[in-house]
Amino acid sequence: MLNYNINLDGSIVLVTGAAGFIGSNLCMRLLNDYSNIKVIGIDSITDYYDVNLKYERLNKFDVFNNFTFIKESIANKDVINKIFDEYKPSVVVNLAAQAGVRYSITNPDAYIESNIIGFYNILEACRAYSVEHFVYASSSSVYGMNSKVPYSTDDKVDNPVSLYAATKRSNELMAHSYSKLYNIPSTGLRFFTVYGPAGRPDMAYFGFTNKLREGKKIQVFNYGNCKRDFTYIDDIVEGIVRVLQHAPEKKNGDDGLPIPPYALYNIGNNHPENLLDFVTILQEELVAANVLPCDYDFDSHKELVAMQPGDVPITFADTNPLERDFGFKPSTSLRDGLRKFAEWYKEFCL
Repeated sequence: MLNYNINLDGSIVLVTGAAGFIGSNLCMRLLNDYSNIKVIGIDSITDYYDVNLKYERLNKFDVFNNFTFIKESIANKDVINKIFDEYKPSVVVNLAAQAGVRYSITNPDAYIESNIIGFYNILEACRAYSVEHFVYASSSSVYGMNSKVPYSTDDKVDNPVSLYAATKRSNELMAHSYSKLYNIPSTGLRFFTVYGPAGRPDMAYFGFTNKLREGKKIQVFNYGNCKRDFTYIDDIVEGIVRVLQHAPEKKNGDDGLPIPPYALYNIGNNHPENLLDFVTILQEELVAANVLPCDYDFDSHKELVAMQPGDVPITFADTNPLERDFGFKPSTSLRDGLRKFAEWYKEFCL
């Protein structure tokens, strides 16, 4: 295992996308677990999905004096420079991004603004203010149509099948170049299908639940012949927190030049689930939580359809490097995770 070289106690951490699903959970974990830490959160609160859910997440931080929220876009370079100049964060976690594969087909501008321009602004600020560790969200989407599974960070990823995937791969290349040019320790994290309570409504488990509640049909793509490596939110956050505490070491090669202090990890459950099995488990847990009646006719509300543009048939994370370096492997079962989601939905959405 790697030794930690970043002490989060007493540190100043900037989290972009702080009102998002992963960002808000990460901020809460940092504030609860580390003494004298100061967390600066930034989020533009776009209306990609219901902003009330984002504000509900933010409201939980009202009890913390050491949390500062800034409603701005990372695409605004002047704002980013001002934040770095005022707060001087030692650790930066970039989770702000326009998410969604299918949305990138119809709204490409949003992806270039946030995922490319915004990411560049964060990189430039990290260079100017010499941060100790820059950690950023990538995505399993970068693997595209790769047929070799499980997906390894050593695999070739030069054939993205969506603009979203292309922007995430671009982030990895940009971060690598800045690590090489400016010796900035950076770590990219390829997340695999993150789910859980208060998650994104555009994700299948949340969208399916809403539609079933409304008596609408749910569409299961590729006729149910897709597999996804569903990863519970707490496992994602645990992985981020561990990775935060070890910045890639600054070293020189045999030629005397710096070796890029750069790393990439998958964070996934290492256990792909067939979509039809996923739907069955979701249905069972929604009934158990009294979100849906026990006599609900699921068959009449389910439609098997063809694959959608930008989708891939399988995602499957090789998490051996994460386990080797940080002693951690996501392990929350899909049933346990969906049970917690169903219980949350019962309490907050009905």
